[in-house]
Amino acid sequence: MQKKLSGLIAFVLILGLAAPLFATPPTSGAYDKAAVHTAHNRAAAYMLDTVKNPEVGSVGGEWAVIGLARSGYDVPDSYYENYYRNVEKYVKGCDGVLHDKKYTEYSRVILGLAAAGYDPRDVGGYDLTLPLGDFENTIWQGINGPIWALIALDSMDYPVPVNPDAATQATRELYIAEILRRQTPDGGWNLTAGVGGAVGRNEKGDADLTGMALQALAKYQGQPEVRAATSKGLAFLSETQDDKGGYVSSFSSGSSALESAAQVLVALCILDVPLDDPRFVKKGNTLIDNLLSYRNTDGSFKHSHTSEGNNQMSTEQALYALVAVQRAADNKPPLYQMSDAPRRGGQDETPSIVGLPGKHNDISKKPVTMQGKTFSDIQNHSSKAAIEALAERGIIAGKSDISFEPEATMTRAEFAAIVTRGLGLPERQASVFSDVSGSDWYAKAVNTAYYYRIVAGDSANTFNPGGTITRQEAAVMVTRAAGLAGMDTLRTEVEIRDTLAMFGDYRTVVDWAQEALAFCFDTGIMDSSAFDIQPVIAITRGELAAMLHTMLDRANLL
Repeated sequence: MQKKLSGLIAFVLILGLAAPLFATPPTSGAYDKAAVHTAHNRAAAYMLDTVKNPEVGSVGGEWAVIGLARSGYDVPDSYYENYYRNVEKYVKGCDGVLHDKKYTEYSRVILGLAAAGYDPRDVGGYDLTLPLGDFENTIWQGINGPIWALIALDSMDYPVPVNPDAATQATRELYIAEILRRQTPDGGWNLTAGVGGAVGRNEKGDADLTGMALQALAKYQGQPEVRAATSKGLAFLSETQDDKGGYVSSFSSGSSALESAAQVLVALCILDVPLDDPRFVKKGNTLIDNLLSYRNTDGSFKHSHTSEGNNQMSTEQALYALVAVQRAADNKPPLYQMSDAPRRGGQDETPSIVGLPGKHNDISKKPVTMQGKTFSDIQNHSSKAAIEALAERGIIAGKSDISFEPEATMTRAEFAAIVTRGLGLPERQASVFSDVSGSDWYAKAVNTAYYYRIVAGDSANTFNPGGTITRQEAAVMVTRAAGLAGMDTLRTEVEIRDTLAMFGDYRTVVDWAQEALAFCFDTGIMDSSAFDIQPVIAITRGELAAMLHTMLDRANLL
């Protein structure tokens, strides 16, 4: 009887962990990173000095908090504590109803609280995510509703709450479908297209709304229809960018406006599109050049080139756009992916706990970046959930974009790539194998897995990267990874014997694999309901995906 395994992580894309989804080669329009860093810090200093006591509001409230909290600028904890107290007082004062029609009010406050380190699901006894479980009310105000509902819920991977009063219970899928439905024929989005029916043939996109829509969809690029819509949206933004690197906004009487450049910048950063991508460089001007052209000497920004003085709303949007750029340059999670935000105020710290207490310091958790990613050949497979969970995090990929081949065998090189990605390990140089060349796609993964003692060679100086992995070999390597992740993998001789003796072929297990197999069966990483261990049978991609998924789950790394 073929052994079934329960658990995580399958095969990482052989070539490329690599290139951004929608990137093209950089051109001569490279932006000035030093200027961005200076503008970023000066805008943060201006914001801290100007918005001293942030409250609930679209100006002087959440966007200022989000910009500062995500900037890394030195802001005292008391600043965020004051904000939380103001929010709590406001929420209690309106009995938890922030607005009866504009549900973006809830989304904005959710983002502000998450960035500041507080849980929006318990503010003065109210769950501020609950209204976003009502699909019809959320989309009432237009495309802004589903866009910001998705961004807010995804900021900390909050579940869509079950709203008992909703005529239509919302789901992420419904919100995605609503955004896709309202894309204009030119590839963009605007505020009113699709309201009450089909999108008109003559509807034109708007840069601001298109940028926002792409921000909401960025996490779902594993879905072909989302990826196609994103490509069209980027093409629209490239075509409508003006010679100064910016956009004429429908909200600015036909003139260029900072806010349009800011929203597109944030979208490109979240989508990992280089800011010197030639599609977004016009006559040598990048979006960064355009954004910085609105700045004032005191660190603030103005709304348009014809405006005088500073504009607080424009400054807040400029700050968080600069933060998005700086975070991308520093390889930090994107602006609205807030799993790295500190927890404050005695709130539940569970969202920020990563891994077990004894894990290696180099291990990190992989975030979901391609929500809904799946493959056509795993729909009835026992490892479907494990494969999808890993694919959503970019840990695994298929043999093609639509095919995973779960019954194919796993090579030693593929396993090294998978396990190092799954544990989020930094690349290490530890080349000792004569059959692993520096030009091989798997060289860095093999060297890293060897450095952390997850894998070993099959001889003193060879690795045999193309060799398949047996079930007992898989157990040993997954157990080493589990130990690195802080799990207790040690077993006594009595424990080993008691666990393995239930299998009819336990005597065929080699000595060096017995403890690892006992650990895997004890923890559910391997399914103990089968009659035989089948230790020398080659493990399949689907089986190893399930196995590693369970290990990562047990290690609090999912």
